[in-house]
Amino acid sequence: QVQLVESGGGLVQAGGSLRLSCAASGRTSISYAMGWFRQAPGKEREFVATISWRGGSRYYADSVKGRFTISRDNAKNTVVYLQMNSLKPEDTALYYCTTGPSAASRRENDFTSWGQGTQVTVSS
Repeated sequence: QVQLVESGGGLVQAGGSLRLSCAASGRTSISYAMGWFRQAPGKEREFVATISWRGGSRYYADSVKGRFTISRDNAKNTVVYLQMNSLKPEDTALYYCTTGPSAASRRENDFTSWGQGTQVTVSS
């Protein structure tokens, strides 16, 4: 089992930037993909971005492509980042970090471990 802890959320004006981080602990010796999903109030949780174990493959939702960048550092403890630029009010959501067997999947049920989430609020 992998434990995930997110950080970096906050309140930002439209057009601003935030960088989310997610630290993994536990069975980090196992290679796995990591990613970010988000859930806005009254909406279902949705895919944002994923990255493969070595970082060679990255996938993005159309709504964030060109504005968000996912990266990871496996040097010591695995950490995954989400750099969010040109933020919009519609990016407001609770952002969850997750792990799974394949970065190519966008299905929530394919991902096995989840963090508690970090809130991102973008004001207009």
